[in-house]
Amino acid sequence: MAKEQTLEQAFEKIEDMIGKLEQEDISLEESFKLYKEGMKLIKSCNDKIDKVEKEVLKLNENGELDEF
Repeated sequence: MAKEQTLEQAFEKIEDMIGKLEQEDISLEESFKLYKEGMKLIKSCNDKIDKVEKEVLKLNENGELDEF
């Protein structure tokens, strides 16, 4: 089973993709491929961040959620 990449690794990969997209000699097909892959990666990062934010919330003595 493949090891899931960290947020830092995902951000680095996104930065590499942006660098490739900024090159003048990139084909339209390659641009679309990188864009699609980047959007999936961004969604995955957002999902991970949302999960962590929910885990950081805790219940206070009144039964309300507080940030940790």
